[in-house]
Amino acid sequence: MTEAGVAAAGEAVTEGRGTLRQRAVARLFAGASRLACFLPERPLIALADLAGRVWYRTSPASAAVARANLRRVCTWLAAEGLGPERARRAATDPAALERLVRAAFRHRARYYLEVARLPAMDQAYVRERIVVETPEAVDRIFDPGRPVVFVGAHFGSIELPGVYLAARTGREPVAPMETLADPELQRYFVRTRGAIGVRIVTLRAARRELLAALKRGDPVGIIADRDISGGGISVPLFGTPAPLPIGPALLALESGATICVAGVRRTTPGRYAGGIEEVSVPAEGTRRERVAATLAALAAAFERMIASAPEQWWAVFFQVWPDIEGPDR
Repeated sequence: MTEAGVAAAGEAVTEGRGTLRQRAVARLFAGASRLACFLPERPLIALADLAGRVWYRTSPASAAVARANLRRVCTWLAAEGLGPERARRAATDPAALERLVRAAFRHRARYYLEVARLPAMDQAYVRERIVVETPEAVDRIFDPGRPVVFVGAHFGSIELPGVYLAARTGREPVAPMETLADPELQRYFVRTRGAIGVRIVTLRAARRELLAALKRGDPVGIIADRDISGGGISVPLFGTPAPLPIGPALLALESGATICVAGVRRTTPGRYAGGIEEVSVPAEGTRRERVAATLAALAAAFERMIASAPEQWWAVFFQVWPDIEGPDR
């Protein structure tokens, strides 16, 4: 997308101008982003880890929510014999659980660093830094002209799959984004994601825009591990029903597109590993039954992806299950 096109897209999904303070904050964030792209990566990662440790010590309410959510995840992993040993031990060892909670704060801070460094994460960065763990599935799913709905979670590096999609397909991935209360930050996120080749659309226009993209053969990306807007369907997630948004399943049913779960997690500083898992869409049953079955399959794929590094699933800071309230409710 050209620079003019990126700017126009930003205006299209952002309503109004921000306050003087919001404009100043957005300019400050943009300046910090330029600096983060210029400075060496490893010291910035160390700084983000330090910020995560401070965040943990100063946010007891968020830590309590993350602790309750991670305890549920780890209890399920231990019962199923899945995930790394550090996660299974956290099911019964409070000290091990607390180490995961602290790590979750560090990874959440790393996510914000990655957002700031997004303009520097070009296609060469992706080719050099990401180990693809499912090469055969990637080759099959990325068949030219095949419409695909890529479903992600608030897990690991959320931004890198979009960069990888653009690099691998040579097409423009389209993704919906929740409208932020701050229009200036909204404009910043739309502009930076547009610069790496991802076109952002509003939730209000999402269904029309995403179906049109699939018809053109452009990939679609949706983050769908939390039902933020309501109206989702509850399916088992780590052993307990959790509502998931129905959008990805509906898109697959209406378009006939392939649907898969994709994710990239951090391994060592500045290095990543990721993969893709195709999800089956039932051909029979009522519309609601097919949607529910697709969501259940998505949830199972989320479980397998998150099991590899549950501390990198930063949805644990919010409400995932109805019986564990998050600080945002």
